[in-house]
Amino acid sequence: MSVILVVEDDAFIRQAALWMIEDLGHDALFAEDLAGALSHLNATAPIDALFVDIRLAKLAFGGYDVANQAVGIRPGLRILYTSGSPITAAMIDMFVDDGQFLQKPYSLEQLGVSVGRLLQ
Repeated sequence: MSVILVVEDDAFIRQAALWMIEDLGHDALFAEDLAGALSHLNATAPIDALFVDIRLAKLAFGGYDVANQAVGIRPGLRILYTSGSPITAAMIDMFVDDGQFLQKPYSLEQLGVSVGRLLQ
């Protein structure tokens, strides 16, 4: 079982993602912003992956800021980005390491495939 940190500023979407991740058999942690994410990342509890919304309010680079700081704290952390906006080459260029992308809205099956690929 893996531990996935979900960083999403929309409470409804965040809760749905948490339920889906738990339905897939993983443990889920959550944060609504960078400060919450850093609190989890600086703790000693294991985190296997970060599932982060690209367009987080109050951050110049949104989820990219979270992902960049996350891998600084936990090198090798796997990143799954999500957004309601269509993916562009410019967005992909900002991904950390081998970051992957999942388009919103996503189904449980789509999330399962993405998380499975991410954790391989």
